[in-house]
Amino acid sequence: MTLFNTGAPDTDTDDLVKDSSDSNFMADVVEPSKSVPVLVDFWAPWCGPCRQLGPMIEHVVRQAEGAVRLVKINIDENPGIAQQLRVQSIPAVFAFKDGQPVDGFMGALPESQIKDFIQRISGKGPSEAELKAIVDRGMAGLESGDLGGAAQDFASVLQLDPGHASALAGLARVWLKSGDIDKASEILGQVPADRAGDPAVEAARTALELANAAPADDAVTAGLRQAVAATPTDLQARYDLAEALLAGGDHAGAADQLLAITALDREWNEQAARTLLLKIFEAAGPMSDVARDGRRRLSSILFA
Repeated sequence: MTLFNTGAPDTDTDDLVKDSSDSNFMADVVEPSKSVPVLVDFWAPWCGPCRQLGPMIEHVVRQAEGAVRLVKINIDENPGIAQQLRVQSIPAVFAFKDGQPVDGFMGALPESQIKDFIQRISGKGPSEAELKAIVDRGMAGLESGDLGGAAQDFASVLQLDPGHASALAGLARVWLKSGDIDKASEILGQVPADRAGDPAVEAARTALELANAAPADDAVTAGLRQAVAATPTDLQARYDLAEALLAGGDHAGAADQLLAITALDREWNEQAARTLLLKIFEAAGPMSDVARDGRRRLSSILFA
């Protein structure tokens, strides 16, 4: 049974959601939290984000079907507990367990993040650290060429959190490695809007962008290799060769050419080589040999 029953209508149950006060805090929050986690939402009538968060968090708490309870406290009428907890801005949500505050957040989070928070607090799902460990294992498998194992790891995370940004990004990379650009693009299209800025997603989009480049003709690539060999200081030829190698999927070869350009002239063409090099590092992924070795070599060039 899942934590959230999204198909069931909300039930207006006082046991799950209630208003409280400073004087009733012990009875409504501290004592009940010894048997079930209690979320305390500090709000005020004049607070716009509070009005946005309030209905959303009530909805998610009721969907959790008793895994947590919600207590709402108007700080204009009851400032005491908020002051004791050093609430600096509202809305502020504190999670209580065993009579003590154990976690919390400020601001009107998206519904998906509120669900993640409740899953973590209620113990009904793996923690963010556990999910990250699975994603990291998937990325390591991806780097070693174990596409099946990597896909399985990413899919297991997505079963628990369908909108998990890093897992979706990782799965998109699996399809890219498999040569299915369209499927990779489809997977990235499933990233929720509130997680679109996740670094893993942005890196996967960069990888997709580079993979979409038209592959260079073999004769053209061979000609560029000859030009670079004949005139190693021909930086434009090196850059063109890097783009051709990149279009063919040779990230390491492209990085070699761009590093050579940077070593010869850091400012060439408004740092075009360095800009493309950083895109390659991002696309390859931070755990890749291309990124790790390339960043080390770039640092030695820049700080020599």
